[in-house]
Amino acid sequence: MTDGQLQQLVMQISSNDFHQPFCHRAYFNARLRTTGGRYQLESHNIDINPKMLTDFDEQTLIGVIKHELCHYHLHLSGSGYRHRDADFKQLLVQVGGSRYAPTPKQRTQVKTRYIYQCQRCGLIYHRKRRLDTTRYTCGRCRGHIKLV
Repeated sequence: MTDGQLQQLVMQISSNDFHQPFCHRAYFNARLRTTGGRYQLESHNIDINPKMLTDFDEQTLIGVIKHELCHYHLHLSGSGYRHRDADFKQLLVQVGGSRYAPTPKQRTQVKTRYIYQCQRCGLIYHRKRRLDTTRYTCGRCRGHIKLV
């Protein structure tokens, strides 16, 4: 599904279930890691995690879209748009949106670890990030550090 198809789907859901037009942008945002979607208060755009479509079925995607459209329409009308507000909870049940998005499957990333050793005293440093050996010295003896 492309961003254009997502835009059409959001506009269709908004007009069918909420009986109001969706006049802003909806698009996939791959930088969303743990959430299903996000409604932006400043621009009124809706971001959707593409993993809601790839990892789950289309009904899950529609539930997330309805959830974000609840935020959208309530915010624009001046009602309570937050998760804790009664207006939000009532509208979410009314349109059949999902209260919580399922957790997307995380890719297991292999974290590279760097091992450094002091040339003078032999102290070993385990690091997640790379270290500039010309700038830093050993904390114990001030000796030169070398990548092992």
